[in-house]
Amino acid sequence: MQPIYSLQHIVKRYDSRLVLDIDQLELIPGQSYALLGPNGAGKSTLLELLALLSQPTAGNLQFAGETVHWNKRSLRSQRERITLVHQAPYLFNRSVFDNIAFGLSLRGIHGARQRQTIAAALERVGLADFAPRHARRLSGGEAQRVALARALALRPEVLLLDEPTASIHSETVPVLEQVINELRASGTTLIIATHDPQQAARLQCHPLMLENGQLADPVQRCQQTDHPPLPETGRSTCGHCCAA
Repeated sequence: MQPIYSLQHIVKRYDSRLVLDIDQLELIPGQSYALLGPNGAGKSTLLELLALLSQPTAGNLQFAGETVHWNKRSLRSQRERITLVHQAPYLFNRSVFDNIAFGLSLRGIHGARQRQTIAAALERVGLADFAPRHARRLSGGEAQRVALARALALRPEVLLLDEPTASIHSETVPVLEQVINELRASGTTLIIATHDPQQAARLQCHPLMLENGQLADPVQRCQQTDHPPLPETGRSTCGHCCAA
């Protein structure tokens, strides 16, 4: 199967500081991946690169079999297939409805179809009555859920989530994890940055450990991390180092 992403000799620097150094990585469409590692490991930087929002300093990135050329004309169509939800998402100074409607309008979705899409997305994240509320008056957890609803409404092929439950009340975490699991079952490619290996296991994600911007040695990762088996296959959640 053709990878949805193929990274070769990717380097990312900010001035003289090296933040990513990935020799090779391939991600398979329809799979779920968890980026694990401490603060400063490069997780958010890698998500920005996979969202085609940040150009690498060096190396080759392919998306869906095509080399990414970093110019606006070629990036636009590729970016429309990918959605990134930041840890601290930006919401417009308008209603929740308007925030979600913005991206839909850009894609030519208006009227009854737009309203139905927004209502369904809000219901999925447990905010069915939030459409008229002012987005800037929401709690951090509510804002994160609105941002996820905005992403769901666009039905992206690839959904990138940066610490999606970090600012959400513990009682709401299972709601969003259920939404994420439903997306996984529907064939959406999911890439989630999280500090919590147990969350990665609950979401049945293949773990990718980042250390100082580099992928950790798979053998070391196996020795240091317990990978519970996937219920449908009996195989490890680590699709790279523990698959049997």
